[in-house]
Amino acid sequence: MSPLVAGALVFVTSGAVLVLEILAGRLLAPYVGLTLENYTAVIGTVLAGISLGTWIGGMLADRVDPRALLGPLLAVGGALSLATVPLVRLFGSSIEDGREPSVVLLSLVGFFAPALVLSAVSPTVVKLQLRDLGATGRVVGRLSALGTAGAIAGTFLAGFVLVEAAPTSTSIFVIGAVLVVAGLALWAFLGRSPRAAPLMAVAVAAGLVASGLTAAAEDPCQVETVYHCARVIADPQRPTGRLLQLDTLSHSYVDLAEPAYLQFRYTNLFADVIDATTPAGRLDVIHVGGGGWTMPRYLRATRPGTVSQVFEIDPGLVDISRDRLGLETGADLIPRIGDGRLSMAHAAAGDADLVVGDAFGGLAVPWHLTTVEFVESVRRALRPGGVYVLNVIDYPPLRFAKAEVATLLRVFESVAVLAPTGLLDGDRGGNFVLVAGNQPLDGAAINAEVRARRGEERVLVDSEAAAWAGGAPILTDDKAPVDQWLAESRRI
Repeated sequence: MSPLVAGALVFVTSGAVLVLEILAGRLLAPYVGLTLENYTAVIGTVLAGISLGTWIGGMLADRVDPRALLGPLLAVGGALSLATVPLVRLFGSSIEDGREPSVVLLSLVGFFAPALVLSAVSPTVVKLQLRDLGATGRVVGRLSALGTAGAIAGTFLAGFVLVEAAPTSTSIFVIGAVLVVAGLALWAFLGRSPRAAPLMAVAVAAGLVASGLTAAAEDPCQVETVYHCARVIADPQRPTGRLLQLDTLSHSYVDLAEPAYLQFRYTNLFADVIDATTPAGRLDVIHVGGGGWTMPRYLRATRPGTVSQVFEIDPGLVDISRDRLGLETGADLIPRIGDGRLSMAHAAAGDADLVVGDAFGGLAVPWHLTTVEFVESVRRALRPGGVYVLNVIDYPPLRFAKAEVATLLRVFESVAVLAPTGLLDGDRGGNFVLVAGNQPLDGAAINAEVRARRGEERVLVDSEAAAWAGGAPILTDDKAPVDQWLAESRRI
């Protein structure tokens, strides 16, 4: 085998493993969410496969003619890659929670085996290329460098191209099919070892079966955006009601005929807070997180003339809202595609009467939207008397919610917490609505507005909010373990 072909094999197989690793998070998201735990499980699983595969491949290469191994390794690795989609969809549909054991198990089922088999190619190629002990360092170094370069190329290809260009299942199918065909070609090129013929036949048959199962398996996504597996579900109790689900979570509710209708408890609290803390009439509003554009449409209907700028990182969600949820953007509803932190940093000072925070990655507010540094940029964007209202989710012992309140108190003059008694007392988890103002909030007005419509809610303002937060730490860009706290809370 020429050094060029050997280098290409190592480059391609290493790249294929990293493409699978990047796409794994997308494939798992509809069943276990798109969280830090998800990525951690995938990375750990693939690294374990690479480690064990390299070790086993080296041992096999010492015992079996490497020329007889390479074709089968590629073909079997391709067949296992093809099997990831039906395996994840089969086992993922039976998972009832997104906790760490489930995430790790689903990662192992889908991606450990292809990573192991494909990683056995590199030591096999090394063995085949080593003809002179005096050149060992040069051969191993060159092939190791090419393997790393392939991994880098695969990472960039998956993250910057494939995720946007094609559905995840299609990308994985193409990778698996190419590997199976390459394995067949390599087996023929290297001499068609008779001992490997049954394995090659099994690999091809398994690849065909996996391809058929992939085609037959129900895709959990109606639309696969750059960031989410999205579904729009009609409400059987309300003919014009639509629920937007992202990955495992119900994210937004929209009534196509009645934009002023709010289904979720926290969006109703948003409306109460806005009525109690802002003057009547039009507002200039910044929304951090768009989702189904529930609140921008509500404000358009209830506060004519209001201008809402919506910072949304996922352009696919804007398209879904337009195509499936009846959104009409315009001079008063303006999408700003980009990360909320960066978009807020570029917002004009004193540009908003109201900032609405409703951005989530799974159950967690993205950590960089929780820190003192981000909150300071929110305050800078608000006019005197402006209000920041945000939605957070937490579970007992409420480490994140209390830390976020402490962080708001560090930056703003006045802070309020809205939640039912059971949530505030730490009896259960759920949504907390937090309010911050750069001038004193009218706690009595908020209380009156909320209790008039939702008597079960409690409102803690300023000293009460501070007492509830207790000695919670301030979140900063240097330390904001939001995902870890939420994961820990859900285990308790």
